[in-house]
Amino acid sequence: MEANGRSQEPPPRRNLAVDHESLQQNGDPRRKGGWITFPFLGVAMLGLGVATSGALSNLVVYLIKEYNVPSVDAAQISNIISGCLSLAPVAGAIVADAFFGCYPIVAVSMFFSVLALVVFTLTASLRGLRPASCQLGAGPCQPASAGQMAALYAGVFLMCVSAAGSRFNQATMGADQFDAAADRDVLFNWFFIFFYASSVLGSTVIVYIQDSVSWTLGFGISSAAAVVGLAALLLGTRYYRRPAVLGSPFTGLARVAVAAAMKRKVNVATSEELKFYHGLRNSDGDGKTSDDNLAPSDSFSFLNRAALITDGDVIAADGLVARPWRICTVQQVEDFKAVLRILPLWSAAIFLSVSIGVQINFTILQALAMDRAVGRFTVPAGSMIVGCLIAVVVSLGLLDRVLLPLWRRLTGHNPTPLQRIGAGHVLTVVSMAASAVIERRRLATVRAHGEEDNPGWVSPLSAMWLVLPFALSGAGEALHFPGQVTLYYQEFPPSLKNTATGMVAMIVALGFYLSTALVGIVRHTTAWLPDNMNASRLENFYWLLAVLVSVNFGYYLLCARLYKYQNVGK
Repeated sequence: MEANGRSQEPPPRRNLAVDHESLQQNGDPRRKGGWITFPFLGVAMLGLGVATSGALSNLVVYLIKEYNVPSVDAAQISNIISGCLSLAPVAGAIVADAFFGCYPIVAVSMFFSVLALVVFTLTASLRGLRPASCQLGAGPCQPASAGQMAALYAGVFLMCVSAAGSRFNQATMGADQFDAAADRDVLFNWFFIFFYASSVLGSTVIVYIQDSVSWTLGFGISSAAAVVGLAALLLGTRYYRRPAVLGSPFTGLARVAVAAAMKRKVNVATSEELKFYHGLRNSDGDGKTSDDNLAPSDSFSFLNRAALITDGDVIAADGLVARPWRICTVQQVEDFKAVLRILPLWSAAIFLSVSIGVQINFTILQALAMDRAVGRFTVPAGSMIVGCLIAVVVSLGLLDRVLLPLWRRLTGHNPTPLQRIGAGHVLTVVSMAASAVIERRRLATVRAHGEEDNPGWVSPLSAMWLVLPFALSGAGEALHFPGQVTLYYQEFPPSLKNTATGMVAMIVALGFYLSTALVGIVRHTTAWLPDNMNASRLENFYWLLAVLVSVNFGYYLLCARLYKYQNVGK
């Protein structure tokens, strides 16, 4: 990657036969990283995940019960916060790439998570930070004051800052500790295991404590989890490998687009007679410059103009750039091409998140209209998502300990990221079809009892049937989300590694917003989704999703077939 006009070459390998005493005195950078860092990073991931899910999973109920916010407004507030939490990691990844690297950003953001949970705990424990409780028959509930809502939103803001710096930078930081692609694959698997397992703990144990014991204790436990996570991260500081920051990659990418546009009329058909810029001369001892004869690749050839040296672009005496926005290095052009190559595959993943978002929301509504009794216990409708989270954790564990080792023994190599993502697509299609079949059975019981016009009627069909499509969806997520992180980390330029893992956060955010838009479109164009679930045609919507996800899978296969790996095994 180019930074500040200079060609950044990897450092030469050191002789392994180094003096042992010298290593003890000066330290061996190759001893940094590796699996010794995993316990520290794992506890940090778990602590942060429990803290975040424990604080935000029950936010709608907290707003309604403790802040007297109307239910619809509370849902809208929660939606906005969820969108911000999904988009924030992209900004955090960019800052880490451009300025500070992963470790400082992750450490500071985890400190912000501690502050956020302290604020939440204070809002629950200090009576003055909440409005008076509603009294049945005592008139309208007293709304929260501007100051009280500001205190609550301060905690939400701090939590968003924490998510920005840590949610996916933790994955990148973990991957930076390993050289082998196989080790990074295992790390990404465990990152998602910790991510989903901590969400399960926060969405069940801590939510139960908040509802049944006290909000103060629930937020207090989340605060303790945040402190434990931060402490674990800091304790492992001496072992972490911390790659050097190469500067902002986006300036270089922007220069490529601008320079190519400015030179759009330059003919590069006879590129062998032309000279391309490779940065300042890097002497290797005999006065020669390495890689000066390498031309840009043929793909996206219109961008090659950005590295073409024309009159006035470079000062001939020392090779300095005279017009920075008219000339780029060949490496910067190739980095820009790497981003363009991955975008079609990235776009194919967006609709996966859309379909999963729709499934989660409507499964809760289905559960409310079904028998949720398990023995003497009634499963809360909002807890149905835990089935998906558990399915992800179990699937990732089976992949890591059973299926992937078996695949390696049978084939002699690991499945490629594209193969794993493709398998996740297939399972998502099957999951949508399973949701449609179960909804058809539910509606059949409604019609059999003649209860189509009764919105409060509950089908005798067990809501546990809804676990099946959730399990399929969770198994699909266990394949395609880690596969995407691995692909982006492997294929993006070195200076964009953090941004690469943040691409998954962007997919989740877009899926969250676009699923809402899709539901709105269906409601305005069909009669499938009335407020009365017993009069709905939700099965048609699920079949529509199954068809759309299948078409999207075809698009993915085309993109995957055309894609060529740039960094296989690296």
